[in-house]
Amino acid sequence: MSKPKVLISDKLSAAAVEIFKTRGIDVDVKTGLNPDELKAIIKDYDGLAVRSSTKVTADVMAVAPRLKVVGRAGIGVDNVDVEAATARGIVVMNTPFGNAITTAEHAISMMMALARQIPSANTSTQAGKWEKTKYMGVELYGKTLGVIGCGNIGSIVADRALGLKMKVLAFDPFLSVDRARDLGVEKAELETIFTRADFITLHTPLTEHTKNIIDAKAMAKMKKGVRIINCARGGLVSEADLKAAIDSGHVAGAALDVFEEEPAKANVLFGYDSVVCTPHLGASTNEAQENVALQVAEQMADFLLSGAVSNALNMASVSAEDAPKLKPYMKLVEQLGSFAGQITRSGIKAVTLEYAGHVAELNTRPLTAIAVASLLGPLMDSVNMVNAPMIARERGIEVTEIKKGEHDLYQTLVKLTVTTERQTRSVSGTLFGGSLPRLVDVNDIHIEAEVGPFMLYVINDDKPGFIGALGTTLGQAGVNIASFHLGRPSSGGDAIALLNLDQPVSETVLAQVQALPHVRQSQALAF
Repeated sequence: MSKPKVLISDKLSAAAVEIFKTRGIDVDVKTGLNPDELKAIIKDYDGLAVRSSTKVTADVMAVAPRLKVVGRAGIGVDNVDVEAATARGIVVMNTPFGNAITTAEHAISMMMALARQIPSANTSTQAGKWEKTKYMGVELYGKTLGVIGCGNIGSIVADRALGLKMKVLAFDPFLSVDRARDLGVEKAELETIFTRADFITLHTPLTEHTKNIIDAKAMAKMKKGVRIINCARGGLVSEADLKAAIDSGHVAGAALDVFEEEPAKANVLFGYDSVVCTPHLGASTNEAQENVALQVAEQMADFLLSGAVSNALNMASVSAEDAPKLKPYMKLVEQLGSFAGQITRSGIKAVTLEYAGHVAELNTRPLTAIAVASLLGPLMDSVNMVNAPMIARERGIEVTEIKKGEHDLYQTLVKLTVTTERQTRSVSGTLFGGSLPRLVDVNDIHIEAEVGPFMLYVINDDKPGFIGALGTTLGQAGVNIASFHLGRPSSGGDAIALLNLDQPVSETVLAQVQALPHVRQSQALAF
């Protein structure tokens, strides 16, 4: 049997090459390849190790019959077509924790530079000026820092800020009160951070929920003189709105390592003395580059030699024997977790998976991991079925499995219950025909619905006229209803509606639905 062969197509530490060789894997280093050059040689490799330069597209993978694993030395996989990789059975791995300290330190450095206007003062001084009064800064001591996103990187930033004797407020939907207490921060809502923080730093992924989380409306609520730091993802802050807020004097300044469009050769925020900019340097230290290179090499070698999986974005840890039995349940629990995650907005304290009937006889640990990953996925970066249990533990989320021999109504049933700081919600599902996932219960209200790409979830008072008003609103907006499912425990009480739609619901239409009589909550869902 021939030895596995890996191509390293971006610059990695030489130590990574040695790891592959020591583990008995053939390795070639060929950097700077254009797409055609990569496609011409990729057919000979079992593994591909990249950073951010190489674009691992569907076209590349289409001509790579031997390719089994793509390893990304770093967190983001924007340069890897994960969906295409999954379709071809190619595992995509990243190294989500190797550059956390480096990125956190950069955020702290940017905050300090912003507070004391160091870049502008440096330029002025080296130009022969001596403008002491022009560059009057502010202390960090005693100031309030608002951390938006208190995961791996955000928690390190909070720890460093506490060392500077700052007061730290943290917003994170998955941050428990106990975890906040352990970190020494005050758990807060976004509105609280906006109104109280002197500095605001972002450490959250870019999703449909977090895009432009800092916009004109948010900045209007902030204290006059607030300073904003973004070393996470471009698009979290509306650059046009930030420029307007700086021009008006409401925002004192900003420090940006990431931009809506990169590379940022031009930007509306360039040229301001009060704006500090760096070219996406968050992970750019020798230590971080070394760490992620070593980690990706070890992970890829483990997979190619033994089948072990670490930090995979598209694969659960499942044995060959269990895979055929678990496959339909994997889709079911992914849908249950994603459904619950999209309607959850407060800190999660506990997650319970109940398995009844046939599924209770299987190895359910991978199913629980997939459910938790899907639950946390809508508002968290780099969470997958492999690292989801660890992330849940780190955030003080208690995960429990319960197995029951039989169920009164179904031969097989999975129930996911999420306990937050405000309420308890549940969603249950089964398999029709042994392979087709169906939702059968939401918050103990019976409802049978197939999950589609675009859905609308509504909680309403069970009153006449609601269905007609909802249908009219969607129809006037040009949104076609594919299927309409209703559930209620009794006449005149609480009711829910689940609609499969042919296109996504815009924020404008969602607001119109929310404003309808008898509607208590509405949520657009995407699967």
